Amino acid sequence: MTYFLVLINIIILLALLVGLYIMQRKHISFSKRVFTALGVGIIFGFALQFIYGPTHEVTVNTSDWFSIVGSGYVKFLQMIVMPLVFISIVASFTRLKLTKNIGKISILTIGILLATTAIAAAISIATTTSFNLESVQISQGDAEAQRGAYLEENLTNLEAKTIPQQIIALLPANPFLDLTGARPTSTIGVVIFAAFVGIAYLGIKRKKPEEAAFFSKIIDTIYAIVMRIVTLILRLTPYGILAIITKTVATSDMDAIIKLGKFVVASYVALIAMFLVHLLILFIMGVNPITYVKKVFPVLAFAFTSRTSAGALPLNINTQTKQLGVPESIANFAGSFGLTIGQNGCAGVYPAMLAVMIAPTVGIDPLTPSFIFTLIAIVVISSFGVAGVGGGATFAAILVLSSLNLPVALAGLLISVEPLIDMGRTALNVSGSMTAGVVTSKLTKDLDTSIYNDPAVSTDTVDA
Repeated sequence: MTYFLVLINIIILLALLVGLYIMQRKHISFSKRVFTALGVGIIFGFALQFIYGPTHEVTVNTSDWFSIVGSGYVKFLQMIVMPLVFISIVASFTRLKLTKNIGKISILTIGILLATTAIAAAISIATTTSFNLESVQISQGDAEAQRGAYLEENLTNLEAKTIPQQIIALLPANPFLDLTGARPTSTIGVVIFAAFVGIAYLGIKRKKPEEAAFFSKIIDTIYAIVMRIVTLILRLTPYGILAIITKTVATSDMDAIIKLGKFVVASYVALIAMFLVHLLILFIMGVNPITYVKKVFPVLAFAFTSRTSAGALPLNINTQTKQLGVPESIANFAGSFGLTIGQNGCAGVYPAMLAVMIAPTVGIDPLTPSFIFTLIAIVVISSFGVAGVGGGATFAAILVLSSLNLPVALAGLLISVEPLIDMGRTALNVSGSMTAGVVTSKLTKDLDTSIYNDPAVSTDTVDA
């Protein structure tokens, strides 16, 4: 009977996928198909949740089959991330004129990412305090205990390295190994190696322009091929979102979410407040924040459902260049740097909230100025090298809590609502990198405001 019910659910999913394909054949816009997939996925997920429950054998088996579409789509995105990061950074150098200050662009982008992370930490401190959140308010079950033990095990591995050794670990000893994503800090390793290749290109361009021109053509060719692969994968977005959001909603522990509703609400208050800060920054820079929201919403929706900043990178860069008017070079820098530096959600909001919640358990007043300034500084420093895939927030939390001599095991108390909170964190990460790209372009006077303000330029650029 179980297999029969699972088969029915699979047939329903296939029918919905066919429906999305028919919408595509009728040239219904990409954005409408994405929103349709998101809405239908939520309804289908709640239906499975209501009929069977999140832990029922039918739900579990159905989710496994749905993963072929959802997780398969995310894996395709992850497949192209490292090649895209590398070629995007190198292309950023080959497409810049010698008069352009590459150092200024890099410093501005990184500076904006770090500054917004500091603001995110400050907002999280205020939010956690306002909601009077403390880790002692959460009951600990088997899942929480196992999560705590896992975090302590990771802490042991980190404590084996000194801070200088951890900094050295960010550097790429073998760039080809990093291209496989073998290390937690592989992405920043690829960025550093690509930056060396780009700087070497600029030197060759001054001394041997003919050889540099030949190299530039090769990079342009590879970039075109990689972006074509990206386009092919992006067209699968509605199908991937449908499967991912259906599985997420169907398997969510609603009882735990209701029980820890106060913590979930506080987290999203901090995340939304930080997103409003992004919009405020854009407004101060003289660009329309409402236009920004309309054009980036599909990207944020994907980041929200997939919970991977790295997987959203192709959509991120495409949106910046085709819809927001950000030059390719700056969009590549902002998108790539945003994967490993200054993630507002995973490296900013999350560790700061945990630190404030856990501090009272060891007799520390989290509202003392010294603790607040120390926490913000550590959050900013620890944001370097946070992976843009699942687990990045945990890595950042371990670094921050251990640096403050706080018990990391208590961070495992939120494991039951971790997926739900992580969805919002990932969307904020992506928004932070896109905001950095727009602001950097505006400061360097490279932002194409005609594209940014053009209502005709929409998410349909993927189909084009």
